[in-house]
Amino acid sequence: MLGLDNAGKTIILYKLKLNEVVSTIPTVGFNVETVRHNGLEFTVWDVGAQQKFRAHWRYYFQDACGLIYVVDGNDRERYEIAREELFHVIASDEMRKVPVVVLANKQDLPNSPKPDVLEEALSLQKLKDRKWFIQGTCANSGDGLCEGLNEMAKFVKDFKKTRQSL
Repeated sequence: MLGLDNAGKTIILYKLKLNEVVSTIPTVGFNVETVRHNGLEFTVWDVGAQQKFRAHWRYYFQDACGLIYVVDGNDRERYEIAREELFHVIASDEMRKVPVVVLANKQDLPNSPKPDVLEEALSLQKLKDRKWFIQGTCANSGDGLCEGLNEMAKFVKDFKKTRQSL
């Protein structure tokens, strides 16, 4: 699980794991938890996202079967950076064809656009070489998280089948 700092990744991780909102501080390093959903067991790495840590993201790509990319929908000033970081991640050899679920977080805030606006801002329509999905979410309430994870579960099952047949 990647995304810029303050997007809500850690809150999402623990909402999925514990079904409660935990108080967080900026992640230095990573948090890792196992989350069970729709018959799959996900090992979710929530990796620190301050600019100085982003160069280290690639060390977490090995054997990845999916990417959950969290975007703070309310942070319009950083959409371009979020898009650049996403495309940098998926351009790496280890992330080739890995499916992506974008969580358009903070939908509860009044200035957060709907997911289709973020879809355009992040240029998701350019992702022709992989499956992708965008889901509006609110980490604090959990709204949209199950829907996003449902899509990731489908994508991962398909991705693993494809990878095994190669």
